[in-house]
Amino acid sequence: MRDEIRFILGDKPHGIRDVAPTTTVLEYLRANGLTGTKEGCAEGDCGACTCIVAAPGAAGVAYKAVNTCIMFVPALDGKQLITVEHLQSADGALHPVQQAMVDNHASQCGFCTPGFVMSLAALHQNNPSPTRAEVNDELAGNLCRCTGYRPIVDAALSLKPGAGFAVPDFGALDTAAMLAIDNAYFAPRSVAELADTLLAHPSATIAAGTTDVGLWVTKLHRDLGTVVALDAVFDMRGIVEADGFIRIGAMATYEDAMAVLSAHYPDLGLLIRRIGSKQIRNRGTIGGNIANGSPIGDSPPALIAIGAVLVLRKGSEQRRMKLEDFFLGYRKTALQPGEFVERIDVPLPAPDAVFRCYKISKRFDQDISAVCAAFLITLSHGVVSAIRSGWGGMAATPAMSKQAEAAMLGKPWNENTLLAAMKALDSDFTPLTDMRASAIYRATVARNLLRKLFVETTADTPRIRLDIPA
Repeated sequence: MRDEIRFILGDKPHGIRDVAPTTTVLEYLRANGLTGTKEGCAEGDCGACTCIVAAPGAAGVAYKAVNTCIMFVPALDGKQLITVEHLQSADGALHPVQQAMVDNHASQCGFCTPGFVMSLAALHQNNPSPTRAEVNDELAGNLCRCTGYRPIVDAALSLKPGAGFAVPDFGALDTAAMLAIDNAYFAPRSVAELADTLLAHPSATIAAGTTDVGLWVTKLHRDLGTVVALDAVFDMRGIVEADGFIRIGAMATYEDAMAVLSAHYPDLGLLIRRIGSKQIRNRGTIGGNIANGSPIGDSPPALIAIGAVLVLRKGSEQRRMKLEDFFLGYRKTALQPGEFVERIDVPLPAPDAVFRCYKISKRFDQDISAVCAAFLITLSHGVVSAIRSGWGGMAATPAMSKQAEAAMLGKPWNENTLLAAMKALDSDFTPLTDMRASAIYRATVARNLLRKLFVETTADTPRIRLDIPA
């Protein structure tokens, strides 16, 4: 084991020893003179803290915009961190994104500008000729109260393809050994090492993308105790199709999984497109969205409807569990001490099955669902021959509407069956009133989403939906 965090800061190798393991990257930067990165919301919403993290992978070095306000410093181990200070060349020339922002008068107070610049620098690196829709998608996690987005978007669209970032020597970091800090933070390097670490520390807090756990520190000021971080468990990031399943490693991020899930379940791709922002999707993981047990996580309702199965691991032992059986109560799951989610197996769709997924929230981007509903329905000669559902925001856990499903299964898919299912839905759930919606609103929306499913699976008119940016 080693106790030094090793990463590349700008273009120079950097080592840190004396740092609290839950210090955020934003805190570290600002305390060490790199104050171009701004502190805004401290929860991954405003984008003022956006920087670029680069890491080597099977397809080469990946450059991703991230929120540094909810990313812990040890997560940088083995990676490169690029801040706004590192964009300017040695001869003083501005980065093309910086110059475009100047030329298009795309800044007023300037507080949000470094975050916008870093998001667009990541876009320019990965997609030098973006469409307007792709620019809008990239900037959904950056907030501006002054200039408005038109000149910022104009700046992005004015960019021309050019040379990208120079790839540093990641091998010089020598990060093969497990990172351990003060016996309170462990970063294992493999699934086997992770399993052994959790057996030794069964009550540890597991940190994946920290898009949720990070807020426990920045907003709730919790002491996380012993932390086991999954950033370097690369054999839990894979996504493969095998044996009728899409096998998704628990550390695969939303961005990692979006393309393959969209190819088989377009509505699920659209749902993922609306989870957080690009910065959040670059860090947030499919496994983390499940394992945190939230009743309003967006992916569990859809994955329940599809029939996803979890592969759980404790030591060298694995067990499989239907996703709908994993949630036992509010923020309570079936995980045993020392056990973790290793993989999610998502069944490939049957040729005659129709999948629909709906998210109801107060805004399109960066909003938590008031209600999320998903359905996998199969019709045979006008009869419901198979039906699965998943709901979020309707109970203390993501759940199926079993009574509504029973009212539909084996019945003609007509208005009478729909009305019976809508009535049964009231027996399935007793939703709460909270800051996002009232109980009456949720119950009404849920019934209307069943009707929406009915209309979309019986009407002759084509379905209209927004496409995911390429």
